[in-house]
Amino acid sequence: MTNASATWVEDMMFVAQGDSGHAIVMDASESAGGHDLGSRPMEVLLMGLIGCTAMDVISILKKKRQPVEGLKVFASGDRNSENPMYFTHIHLEYVAYGRVDAQALARAVELSETKYCGASATLKGVAKITTSSRVEPGPTAAA
Repeated sequence: MTNASATWVEDMMFVAQGDSGHAIVMDASESAGGHDLGSRPMEVLLMGLIGCTAMDVISILKKKRQPVEGLKVFASGDRNSENPMYFTHIHLEYVAYGRVDAQALARAVELSETKYCGASATLKGVAKITTSSRVEPGPTAAA
C-alpha cells in the first residue's frame, strides 16, 4: 500500500507528502484564491506520470547498454472543458541524448507504456495517451 497526505497551509496552499517523506507544495493561482507559490495538482499528476515513465525508460536503456547521456520527457495534456476537468488526452515526448539507437528508445517507451509504468496504466483508463520519441546528439557526441 502506498500512502500520501496533504496538509492545508493557508488559502489554497497545501503541502503533500508521501511515504518517502519528501514534500511537494501545491497552490492555486491568485485568481483562484491562491498565492501561486506551488504547482497545481494537475501539473503534479503529469509530473508523476513523466517521472514514472522516465525512470522506466532510463533503466531499460541502461540495461540495453545504450550510450544515453541524457533524457527529457515532456508532457502536454488536453482537459475536459467542464468539471471535472480531467485529462482527456496526454501526449508524452521522449528525447534521449547521446548515441542512442532510435529503435531501442522506441522499444523502451513501449515497454514502459505497456508493462512497467503504473501511473500510465492508471491514467490510460481515462485519458488517451500518445507518445513520440527522438534522439538528439549529447554533449560528447556534438564535440
